[in-house]
Amino acid sequence: MAVTTTIVAEGPGWQVRDVTCDSGPRDRAFEEQHRDVSIAIVTRGSFQYRTRSGSAVLVPGSLLLGNAGACFECGHEHAPGDRCLAFHIAPQCFEDTVAAAGGATMNFDRPSLPPLPQLTPILAAAESARDAGDSGVFEEIVLRLCGAVAALLTPARVRPVPSVRDVRRVTLAARRIEADADSKLSIAALASEAAMSPYHFLRTFRRIVGLTPHQYILRTRLNRAALRLRAADEPVASIAFDAGFNDLSTFNRRFRRLIGVTPSDYRSGSRTV
Repeated sequence: MAVTTTIVAEGPGWQVRDVTCDSGPRDRAFEEQHRDVSIAIVTRGSFQYRTRSGSAVLVPGSLLLGNAGACFECGHEHAPGDRCLAFHIAPQCFEDTVAAAGGATMNFDRPSLPPLPQLTPILAAAESARDAGDSGVFEEIVLRLCGAVAALLTPARVRPVPSVRDVRRVTLAARRIEADADSKLSIAALASEAAMSPYHFLRTFRRIVGLTPHQYILRTRLNRAALRLRAADEPVASIAFDAGFNDLSTFNRRFRRLIGVTPSDYRSGSRTV
């Protein structure tokens, strides 16, 4: 049996790992322990998961849930191999996020969540970020995932209307992004400036603006780059770096996804109109 673990991203109170296991029916399961709160997205294969809160068969799209300090076993009794994107969150970080999400569940009372449709956007974003090596987006994904799990495990409540104070805070945050989009702007820093918890800031910003902070930053950077591509003959790489992108390949991929053509084709098209 071999388990390969690669750290994909990490930040204050959390870490994301890409975990691949080639264990099969002939390998004996052994007891392990969750050091932190664990939420793992199964992206390939399947396995049996047993913990104090129950047992479950996990398949792609399922979420493994593990409480900090809880012992568990994973086995491949019927077929070999799996791959997971494992989120390890410090208990205090998870508790703060759950509290901001309005949840009351601090300890998981079940071993897993099934492949639910409402989780698909978050899971797809996480897999895409892993495959693209886009570690910067995981700060937002961690908050979204914790909040979604808390919401699914907490009875539904009426969603409050954003207060006048929150609208003001988000407006000022949007202005801050507009002014410094080319800088490194983390959710934690923006939330701190707004005097809000990171999760409450993320949720409120999305509700008011219609985009998450990361999406809004990306949209602002790409829009400015597009304007410069049409207006000047500067090298594409220079425009990408000035806009806040760390490498040209990421800029090209993001630009094509949003605009529909490569930066070079976009520039060429402007000259044929």
